[in-house]
Amino acid sequence: MSPPWDNAAMESLMGLVKAECVHARTFESREQAALEIFEYMECLYDRVRTHSALGYLSPEEFEARSRKGAAVAA
Repeated sequence: MSPPWDNAAMESLMGLVKAECVHARTFESREQAALEIFEYMECLYDRVRTHSALGYLSPEEFEARSRKGAAVAA
């Protein structure tokens, strides 16, 4: 039997998806729902939200700072 906190990160993510993307909406098909969730994950969650592992920067901000630092070093 696995520890109860194994799925905590996934459950947190799914709670955000439900609250911010799916809640109180009706989709015409599963395909439309899947597309909306994919767009939410790729365009908002993965690119804009801050991540503690990146010093509370969004991935876009982190990459921009990394590129700027690499350009200065070069």
